Amino acid sequence: MSHDYIPVLVMMIVGVGFGVVAVVLSRLLGPNRKSRVKKETYECGMTTIGASYVQTPIKYYVVALLFLVFDLECVFLYPWAVHYKSLGFFGFVEMVLFMVVLFVCYVYVWKKGALEWE
Repeated sequence: MSHDYIPVLVMMIVGVGFGVVAVVLSRLLGPNRKSRVKKETYECGMTTIGASYVQTPIKYYVVALLFLVFDLECVFLYPWAVHYKSLGFFGFVEMVLFMVVLFVCYVYVWKKGALEWE
């Protein structure tokens, strides 16, 4: 049983090793010329006026998370559409239930005002 996981372990070691080697080699071989210009704050090619740090409203993150949740619906719809005929009536009922749950969630989010940007 444990012999089945050896390729997975080897791939994890190779992946982590490649990442570490790439970072170390870029640190050792890459140019490291510090100057006053490189230490300045850069924003769209213009010098900053005032504080560079601006706090992002939490509403932005809520909308982003809601987008991800409802975007996953498309990820689940595609394989279902590809195998629709082989799934038969059971697959259709399961997808209808999935869509009903997503629609209820959408109505809940809408009624809570999470989609309002004020």
